[in-house]
This record gives sequence, C-alpha cells and structure tokens, in this order.
Amino acid sequence: MEFLIFLLVVVALGFWIWRKIAQLDGDQKVAIKDGINNVFLRAEARGRFPVAPAFDRDYERDYPALKNLERHYDVVRAECEELLGVKEKLTDIEALGGGYTEGGIHSAKWKSFMFKSGQFIDENCRHAPKTTELLRQIPNLYTAFFSVLDPHQYITPHFGYYKGFLRYHLGVIIPDDNAENQCWLRVNADLKDNAKRDKDLVDRGEFYYWHDGEGVIFDDTFLHDAENGSDRVRVVLWLDIARKMPFHLHLFNKLALWVVHKEGSVRRIRKNATLDF
Repeated sequence: MEFLIFLLVVVALGFWIWRKIAQLDGDQKVAIKDGINNVFLRAEARGRFPVAPAFDRDYERDYPALKNLERHYDVVRAECEELLGVKEKLTDIEALGGGYTEGGIHSAKWKSFMFKSGQFIDENCRHAPKTTELLRQIPNLYTAFFSVLDPHQYITPHFGYYKGFLRYHLGVIIPDDNAENQCWLRVNADLKDNAKRDKDLVDRGEFYYWHDGEGVIFDDTFLHDAENGSDRVRVVLWLDIARKMPFHLHLFNKLALWVVHKEGSVRRIRKNATLDF
C-alpha cells in the first residue's frame, strides 16, 4: 500500500513537472537537461554506478535482451535491406535533432528509419515487424532506429545529450564486414579530457570498427566522432537504453525520461520520423 501511494505521488509529480516544462523556452529546457546530467555526473563520480569504458562488449549480464537481438541478426538485416529499397524516402537525421543535438553533425548525408522515440511509431513498425518484435522485448528502451550513413561521410566530433542513457550499436550492413576498417566510431572516454569540452581531443580516443551482427555499448555523452569511408552505405541499429543504476537514481531517470518524451520537441521528432509509403 505504501509503495502504491509513493508511486501515485511520483506520477502526480511527473505531470506537474511536465506542465511546468511545457511553459519554458528552449534555453531553459536545455538548462534543466544539464541539471539532470549533473546529478548523474556527481553520482558517477561518487561510484554510485560505474564509469563506462570507451566501448563495452561484455554487457550480457546487465542487458541480456541485446544478445537475443544479435541472435536474430539475419532477420534484422533482411528487413533493413528491404527498407533500403526505398532509401530516398527515409528521414534525414537532421529532422530528429529535437533541439538537443548539436547541429554540426547533421551536415553528413545521413538517414534514419525510426522504430521508437519514447513510444513505438506504429506506422513505421509495420514495415519491419520482426525487428519491432525483438525491440519490444528490450526493457528500458527509449530510442531505436536504423542509422543509414552514406558513403564517404564523416560525423564531426560532438558530445551526446543525456547521461541517463547508454547507447548500443548493432552492425547491420557493414561494407565487406569492415575488412579494411573504413567504417569506424571513435570515443574519448577520458574524464579529464571530456571536462575540457575541447573537440580536438577526440584524437585521443579509442577506435571501434563495426562488424555485421556484432554489438557494442558506449556512453554517448563522451566526445566521439564516426566515419563511413567506404564506397557503400553503412547501417547500424541504434538504441538508447536507460543505463543501469541504483533504484533511487533509476526511478529519477525514469521520471525525467517520461517527462522529456511528453515534451513538444520529442513529439515533433516522432512526427517527423513517421513515414508514409
């Protein structure tokens, strides 16, 4: 009974915060997001949850549903290949910025097929039902889309926007399975370097080379860049998952994410990502 009352109070608080945030301008909303990130940064510094390495490949214990996704890689790839047949109709990544992502990265020729942004986009999901069913089995999943990067495109160094997520990439279509290491992601996970907010320090980062059917997790808020240096399109399945934290921080994170995904800019992301074909 006490837990039910507590839960009702949390929900009521969430609605009140949502109504207040809806009245704020863009700079004020970013300031709130930064304040939430600072809560997580302090918790991380105090050891409440571990600092993520540049790349985590040993995540099955904390995120077992991701391995199930990888076991069905052939299904995911087949549905992705069908979607590439209408590639020109897919959403430009710029339309998914939502006002929170730094604009410079959107200069690349980069498209997306969105499954979920806070909630599943049913109109899209019917075009890839088997992949959607696999995604529905992943707890605490907030964002899911095929990230389609054209040949010879570079995503400039940038910092991600939310510390309450970890990002997962599954290599779906990697040209020649990256035999010549032309498709890469680079992350600088050094905390002191990241505190300087100097994008030139990406040169100190560690490289990861995508492979078909292989997954990796990283902290998107660390400085990172990426490139498809090949002559063909590169596709990864991109997921944002609420990172594992102690219960009180997890609850705070869930509340913050619930409010954010009710906010107008995120609703516009879902609208812009909805395809009609």
